[in-house]
Amino acid sequence: MPMLTDDALDALFRTARTFNHYTDRPVAEADLRAIWDLLKWGPTSANQLPARIVWCTTQDAKDRLAEQCTGANPAKVRAAPVTAIIGMDTEFHEYLPELYPHANAKAWFDGNAELRQASAFRNSTLQGAYLILAARALGLDCGPMSGFDAGGVDKAFFTDTPSVHANFITTIGYGDTASLHPRSPRPDFDKFNRIA
Repeated sequence: MPMLTDDALDALFRTARTFNHYTDRPVAEADLRAIWDLLKWGPTSANQLPARIVWCTTQDAKDRLAEQCTGANPAKVRAAPVTAIIGMDTEFHEYLPELYPHANAKAWFDGNAELRQASAFRNSTLQGAYLILAARALGLDCGPMSGFDAGGVDKAFFTDTPSVHANFITTIGYGDTASLHPRSPRPDFDKFNRIA
């Protein structure tokens, strides 16, 4: 696979920013479907794909989500064009015969709720990160956050799917660059890494 260009790496990582404020430019349903059509290819353990995403696009959905948020997050959710709730399905293993057909992977998780919980959390978090990168690759910006009442979000959005629980949320739109503060530092390799 060829290395991405510097422009592509900048868009995904180096010059990409976390946004709290967005322009009035709308985000279409087709954009959300395009994000999914990219993020679904990101690797998860045994192709588990445990993320279940609710895309809050209506004011009613944004208001219901904002009621479960803390600090400055309610205003961010209400104002953003879209906020995605990345949920995790702790019964993901029921889909493994379809998603991982070359092994009896469902049996690995049958009767082991603790393993399913850990795996759903880990792999849905990966999928949430893929969502952010997919959105950036498509020219959109994101503002991931964890300041919310997860149980309240579950009651507001996942009552019909009780095995699904909120992991984290992210706003999505076209970022207002005028609202950005100076970028926070990122350390060099040696500060947090070691080669063993």
